[in-house]
Amino acid sequence: MSEDFEPIQPGEVAFRLDLTAAELKVTHTALRSLLDDYGHDEHDVIQVIRQVLDKLPDEHSIRAIDLKHEAKREVRGD
Repeated sequence: MSEDFEPIQPGEVAFRLDLTAAELKVTHTALRSLLDDYGHDEHDVIQVIRQVLDKLPDEHSIRAIDLKHEAKREVRGD
């Protein structure tokens, strides 16, 4: 391990990520599925998943994203 490594501190932003609309919808859907799959014993993981979901746009905005339309836009370079 590098001597310059400094661990990420609690509450510190670890990473920033730019997502297209399609990537955002897939990410949201994946997190919702993950949340549904965790049992009641994993409270800490469920809490982190909810914290990430809270950072994303609301459910209505996510549902409004049309993946087929977004895929066409990305191919065209719009």
